[in-house]
Amino acid sequence: MQLKALIKKWQGLNVEKSIAVIGAGYWGKNLVRNFWELGALSTVCDAGMDRLQDFKSKYPDIKTTSSFKEVLKDEDIKGVVIATPAVYHYQMTKEALLSHKDVFVEKPLALKISEGEELVSLAKEQKEFLW
Repeated sequence: MQLKALIKKWQGLNVEKSIAVIGAGYWGKNLVRNFWELGALSTVCDAGMDRLQDFKSKYPDIKTTSSFKEVLKDEDIKGVVIATPAVYHYQMTKEALLSHKDVFVEKPLALKISEGEELVSLAKEQKEFLW
């Protein structure tokens, strides 16, 4: 059901290269590869400058940044994938939703049940998708 709603939401929009992966380490590198293979990857955001340089060499057509705020301000980015350590999931997901981005967050969604419930409510209020 959510996929149909997402397709309807994005109909007529250019969603190619509209995804940013936040955190490109242990698991994030797989998400970078998958979204790049789908033709949807726009940006990789990570604190490690060496890691960003490696991704830029491997995928020269993507943008790289160490600034999460820069990703949130980019109007061409429609969705973010959060693959950071779990302690950051709640805050980063909340900021992304408040910036009108759809969000795919690796598990766990949050470390506290109340925070997870807050994010689900916020996504509904903002009319953004949260996976």
